[in-house]
Amino acid sequence: MDYSFTLGIVMNFGKLVKWIPTFIDGTVLTIILSLTTVFFGSIIGLFATLLQQSPKKALRGLANIYTQVIRGTPLLVQLYIWLYGFPMIGLSIPALPFLGETFGSRDFLTAVVALSINSGAYICELLRGGLESIDKGQMEAGRSLGLSRRQTMNAVIVPQAIRVILPGLGNEFITMIKESSIVSVVGIFDVMYTSNIIKASTYSIFEPLIVISVIYFVLTFILTALMKRLEKRLSVYD
Repeated sequence: MDYSFTLGIVMNFGKLVKWIPTFIDGTVLTIILSLTTVFFGSIIGLFATLLQQSPKKALRGLANIYTQVIRGTPLLVQLYIWLYGFPMIGLSIPALPFLGETFGSRDFLTAVVALSINSGAYICELLRGGLESIDKGQMEAGRSLGLSRRQTMNAVIVPQAIRVILPGLGNEFITMIKESSIVSVVGIFDVMYTSNIIKASTYSIFEPLIVISVIYFVLTFILTALMKRLEKRLSVYD
């Protein structure tokens, strides 16, 4: 085999030094986007889970349709629909200038909504599994104490389920850090988008991609280590 084509490839990371602030800005945006997404996704997922536990068939069906549609369609398609499809019918996420030029922009806020709704469907399934892991006698005990079904869910069942799904929720955060890179295709200045900026300015392709890969690896490695510590701590109380 002829490997002579590799002789012309020269890796020069020195030219990326002045772009370190750009990498940092993109990394900060990625972390904030992921945190915000998982936070709102947790709220949406909890609400959808409560609907799934509702005695009303229509509400259960609505929650099931939500999880099936979101989990059954690509995230990129959902992002495009929120950014370009819904505005055509008058449904658009407004910009919030008081949050700043970046975090208050329509594109960023729309990405938060799209990713949060997507994350919510997966968190809903995590919560559903957590709820099913709680002994059914807990509900009966709460009802026997005079609590309503909703009060028992909120005060007894859900807190125990959240403890069970915390490791899974951490994994969802790790996954979202990587999946959030998809917002770069619509021009949002996350860490992945920095490669386009640097490539256009330095004509370097591999170097910024390698740096970005290292950044993602470090972020996920740190989060994975933290989740392992959390799991060990939780196992002490089992």
